[in-house]
Amino acid sequence: MNAQILPVAGAMKGARCPKVSLTSDGRTLTVTDKAGGRTTTLTPASLYRYDYSIDGSGKKSQVLTGVAALDPDGLVLLDLPGDWHLPHLRDFAAQAGIPLRDGRDDGSERTRRILAARAPGWERVRGIPVPRTARWNLALGVCAGVAGLGVMVYLGAIGMWGAWRGFSTFGRVLMELVEAKWLVVAFSPALLVVRPLLGGVRRWQAGRGLIVGPPGGPYLRMKSSRRLSVYRRSGVIAELPAERGSSILRYRHDDLSGIFLLDPTGNPLLHLPGRWDPAALHRFTERHGLGLAMHRIPRDEYLTLTTHCPQAFP
Repeated sequence: MNAQILPVAGAMKGARCPKVSLTSDGRTLTVTDKAGGRTTTLTPASLYRYDYSIDGSGKKSQVLTGVAALDPDGLVLLDLPGDWHLPHLRDFAAQAGIPLRDGRDDGSERTRRILAARAPGWERVRGIPVPRTARWNLALGVCAGVAGLGVMVYLGAIGMWGAWRGFSTFGRVLMELVEAKWLVVAFSPALLVVRPLLGGVRRWQAGRGLIVGPPGGPYLRMKSSRRLSVYRRSGVIAELPAERGSSILRYRHDDLSGIFLLDPTGNPLLHLPGRWDPAALHRFTERHGLGLAMHRIPRDEYLTLTTHCPQAFP
């Protein structure tokens, strides 16, 4: 038995070190998530060290890094986000006898396409413990919003709007330090009303086929210029032409699912893995004159589509 431990696994920028360890018995890897108490065993054909950019809030670019374990066809068996220390990773891969590919120069489009091509049984292990306050975030946010509304009304009533602006500025600085996103309603209490209203507007749009996809994204919206826009919370992350004859393929491959946008000749333009509601897709495609197909596809077709798809968002 030849067991090695990879001792260092860094984290995303601004996050703590993931509590993940890798051990090897020959080419068989055991991944232990100490934060979540899970253990996964797999035999990858190779490891892929990646980084790619995404648009963050305020149009700022954020770099995501990690390691993916790939099967012989290049499909992702396991995704391990984190800033893995490359020299340690190279030593570990060499001792385990698993090829390591450094994909940092591949470019964001190619990297996203590789990560979106998932193998059956695909998993993502972050190794970051869930904050204890996570389950109370909604209640804390509402209480903070009510308190913030009271402070805003009081300061406004006595003519001290300048004091409120200073209080809000202090709040933004505090949120950057403690990363407690629910605090935003304490310093912008109007969100208590605005957020439910926005949620209602979004459900109205989805019910009429104007948009399709989960609220946090990625979701789709058609522009009047016949361009299909892909949105996340930060805004538009991609735009593609939706010509006459274009269609959406909702696929299932073993336990995987997602959608491909196909051009009029059937070539894939966009891959968005995940769960997509068939009824919502039907409303969206019918409204905008797109074709819709729903199929369980075999492995060879899935490989062909993911390999030749120009854009993907894992």
